[in-house]
Amino acid sequence: MVSSPDLQPIFDIAKRAGAAILDVYASQFEVTDKEDRTPLTLADLRAHEVITKGLKELDASIPVLSEEASTIPYAERRAWSRYWLVDPLDGTREFISRNGEFTVNIALIEEHLPVAGVVYVPVRDTLYFGTREGGAWRVIKHGEAERISVSAVQRPLRVVGSRSHRDADFAKLLPKLEPCDLVSVGSSIKFCLVAEGSADFYPRFGPTSEWDTGAAQAVLEAAGGAVVTLDGRPLRYNTKDSLLNPSFLAVGDPQHDWVRYLAS
Repeated sequence: MVSSPDLQPIFDIAKRAGAAILDVYASQFEVTDKEDRTPLTLADLRAHEVITKGLKELDASIPVLSEEASTIPYAERRAWSRYWLVDPLDGTREFISRNGEFTVNIALIEEHLPVAGVVYVPVRDTLYFGTREGGAWRVIKHGEAERISVSAVQRPLRVVGSRSHRDADFAKLLPKLEPCDLVSVGSSIKFCLVAEGSADFYPRFGPTSEWDTGAAQAVLEAAGGAVVTLDGRPLRYNTKDSLLNPSFLAVGDPQHDWVRYLAS
């Protein structure tokens, strides 16, 4: 496999988490609600345990911030210059719907930006990963690693949107993008479609958390794309008390003027 040697242990951790998720996926599982009313399953918790244990065994000096252990106060987090950012099961609603569109996300954040990311799709046994130095790659099942990259803007525009989270701002934007082809898909797979050149644009106005985006942003940027806020600045991490992201645009061709579509 062509990759940074440092990422191979992360691949293994992500795949072990994926196996734990699939064990629950094949069973009759219960769904509970967290305090923010988002769903939680045994698969989320088991994947969290696998990943946090694996990362701490790999290097206990690097902090881990996971969705399922996200109550670390900013007073402590603000001192971190380097840490792991984890979503053990991104797309819990898709998991519950059993449509296969969920992922395991592991990102390495340095100085508020994602520098390496691994996104694993358990049902498809597909691994996406990327680093600033090594580019972006995809491995399908037991095949060879293949380099992926974003494509030039195509017409009609290929737009990806959330399957489970739609909002009025997204609906308002769509007519400005026409002609366009819209694909609805769950979890961080949306970023990966842009990274591999299968889509051009993923605008997100609804709420997301930092663990939802870190790993996939690393992959997309390694593939030549960008993730920017609505004023065109890079999406940054661990800069405030809240772990909620602002609205953002995930784009394949950073030379295209994507922000112009936001004008009223």
